[in-house]
Amino acid sequence: MLYSLARPLLFSLAPERAHELTLSLLKSSHKMGLMRQKTVAKPVTCMGIEFPNPVGLAAGLDKNGAYIDALAGLGFGFIEIGTITPRPQAGNPHPRLFRIPQAKAIINRMGFNNDGVDQLIENVKAAKFKGILGINIGKNADTPVENAADDYLICLEKVYNYASYVTVNISSPNTKNLRSLQSGDALTELLQTLKQRQLELAEEHQHYVPLVLKVAPDLDAEDTQFIAKQLLQFKIDGLIVTNTTLSREGVENLPHGDEAGGLSGAPVFEKSTACLAAFSEALKGEIPLIGVGGILSGEQALAKKNAGASLVQVYSGLIYAGPELVQDCVNAF
Repeated sequence: MLYSLARPLLFSLAPERAHELTLSLLKSSHKMGLMRQKTVAKPVTCMGIEFPNPVGLAAGLDKNGAYIDALAGLGFGFIEIGTITPRPQAGNPHPRLFRIPQAKAIINRMGFNNDGVDQLIENVKAAKFKGILGINIGKNADTPVENAADDYLICLEKVYNYASYVTVNISSPNTKNLRSLQSGDALTELLQTLKQRQLELAEEHQHYVPLVLKVAPDLDAEDTQFIAKQLLQFKIDGLIVTNTTLSREGVENLPHGDEAGGLSGAPVFEKSTACLAAFSEALKGEIPLIGVGGILSGEQALAKKNAGASLVQVYSGLIYAGPELVQDCVNAF
């Protein structure tokens, strides 16, 4: 209710400014004890972890883990922060975030803007949150793609003790050549390297942290089959389906519809859900799937479940539907 009143004001601001203001207001409300929404209990066991409920926050909203406690007050079963890189980076030039309200869509070309992995760890340590926390890792923009594994290893090693699971983001369209890591020898070598280090870290710390891959919706049948085989071969613990799309279907001829970047929100729902169903068929239940992309209602969260998802995540839907979306999705799942 309160969000429906605040949304016109927020939408009158530049999108990135509105994003920052919303997070600041959430944090202030949390500190003043104004956020009392309890996490709805609907436990789901996935990747060996018991999630309080199956609805999580997707990476990208809280890149640096600076708002974990406030976001937890919205009732999520889990929160994913990041994408984080080894070194701080500014991301792409402004403007880089665009609303398309006629289509309930967003285009972003943020470019992994973040304060670096060390600052994220300090923020996580300062948070009181004791729930399920995913940490999403990436590579710095100036790291050559052939050396990407080095960046992922740095992040994996540093966040390992602070994450409930770690997501390997190779599907953002906003870091040059990043999506090339989704195919061929590049994917094989990256997964082999990270899996080996994960097992070493599990031995060193006597604690196993699941490793999850996040893929794009812009995959053909051959890509899907190849990625599925690699996931099974290296025993990756989970798959997030999907990131944003390069397609402009659903926003053609709308203001900002031709901006460069990844499209999220309502127009990606069908494409993302079809991709989810394809991976569900290819993996035959051997690796759990997390469905994300275009969820703006409980009914759509249920559609992700029916397509094979054990868990779902929301982000853009929150901007259009408000925080009530979380409970709607939990109730429908």
